[in-house]
Amino acid sequence: MSFNDAVIARIASRLLRKPPLPVEASRLVPDWTPAKPFERLPVPAAVLIALVERPEGHTVLYTERSPDLRSHSGQVAFPGGKIDPDDRDAGEAALREANEEVGLQRADARIMGFMPSYFTGSNYLITPVVALVVTARPFVPNPGEVHSIFEVPLARILDAQSYGQFRIHRGNHEHRTWQIDHDGHTIWGITANLTRQFCDLAMAEDAA
Repeated sequence: MSFNDAVIARIASRLLRKPPLPVEASRLVPDWTPAKPFERLPVPAAVLIALVERPEGHTVLYTERSPDLRSHSGQVAFPGGKIDPDDRDAGEAALREANEEVGLQRADARIMGFMPSYFTGSNYLITPVVALVVTARPFVPNPGEVHSIFEVPLARILDAQSYGQFRIHRGNHEHRTWQIDHDGHTIWGITANLTRQFCDLAMAEDAA
């Protein structure tokens, strides 16, 4: 087994086989606390952590959101969005969104598993979906949603030394998120936090 194959196998062994079960809203703790309590139930969403097979080794796919979007414009994100009523589960939603945003063909992706849900201070309950992608097709950004596409080597993502801290000021409060700088892009906020959780999950020591 090659080094890459061993890493992928290790990641697969740490993931949930099915999407995480729903959690009562009253038990959810957001990544930051908004000034006003939520007035509605969390919005289910899914993102795709795509491990793309390349000749030089696997990479992780990111998008830079369009500056014209109303929400999180210009920020780095994983492909993803709200889970629609017609979606069978979070996996289907993540693949659908990736197809809409970057042209990823479903036949080129194999879902490896799921990570625990992530609850945001903007009231989204996100299910991260991890998939292995083998494709000869180029990714093409949807100009209505995505400004650009880039990939980060998986080895860099799995190196704890790659991460710094990003400070966000909301009112009189300071919040911190993880941050990764790569090739002129700054990954921070929800996307960086999910990336670090993926790193921690993949690299955690096996129980004795």
